[in-house]
Amino acid sequence: MKLVVSLLLILALFALWTMVRVEDRRLAAYREHPPEGRFTVVDGHPVHYVQIGQGLDLVLIHGASGSTRDWTFDIAPKLAERYRVTIFDRPGLGYTQPLAPNGVTLDDQSDLLVAAAKQVGVENPIVAGQSFGGAVLMNWAVRHQDYMAAAVDIAGATHTWNTGRPALYRVLAQPVIGPVLAHVIAGWISEDYLEAQIDGVFRPNDPVPGYSDYIGAGIILLPEQFVANAQQRHGLIDMLPAQMALYPTVTVPVEIVHGDADTTVGLSIHSIPLSNEVQDANLTVLPGIGHMPQHVAMDEVIAAIDRAALRAGVN
Repeated sequence: MKLVVSLLLILALFALWTMVRVEDRRLAAYREHPPEGRFTVVDGHPVHYVQIGQGLDLVLIHGASGSTRDWTFDIAPKLAERYRVTIFDRPGLGYTQPLAPNGVTLDDQSDLLVAAAKQVGVENPIVAGQSFGGAVLMNWAVRHQDYMAAAVDIAGATHTWNTGRPALYRVLAQPVIGPVLAHVIAGWISEDYLEAQIDGVFRPNDPVPGYSDYIGAGIILLPEQFVANAQQRHGLIDMLPAQMALYPTVTVPVEIVHGDADTTVGLSIHSIPLSNEVQDANLTVLPGIGHMPQHVAMDEVIAAIDRAALRAGVN
């Protein structure tokens, strides 16, 4: 009996200390990386966005574990020299709160971003999405293409795959154990973990100097962000078939940019099929480039956006 009581006491102390560490890290994260932009409210739900530049409207959608900072780090200021660039934090990530505790779909995400874009004055935009943002981009294209001049898919996760789902995401996506595990991870994980993840997503290219500091590891490693990201990535493979069936109905110009060395989102699984299924698609394959072309092949990505504007007749 004494052993049981002792174990329960140790567990309670561990839980309390974990919560203290999580809240300390949360305060530090918010202090070091506050919201970059402003908030618009859609049906009572605050959406964080950054809007810079002047010209044709361009909306940028970030990938998994991302935020507006993935774009504002380098490419967005360059694009703002000739576009009015609007960047949103997707629900559950950055400074946009989750739409629901679980079950947020690609439809939900694109609906929210479309409504938010209209609310902040975006008109007939070119829309670009990277990685998971590519899935949201193509959902926008199949369901809201009347509010889109052209689409630019950057290493987008647009199709199903057969390699399964990581076990960590399966656990984190569960209703009860997921949040508990997320708090333990958030309280005790080293930021070196994120550095290793960043190295992996850039591979075989080197991470751009300053990138990991700029994007805000403290925000990414918060428990609610872990859970939202895990739920979205875990559920993606089940959400894609419905919109894949509609890719042939997309009539706006679609530019696709993908590195042939991308081991995170495979070129042959995602972008090559998409280029064959969309009526007006143009695929640019980048030799030797991994999963982050918006940073390591920035000129080529900007060129694809410019081509999309030209093909849409809005440049």
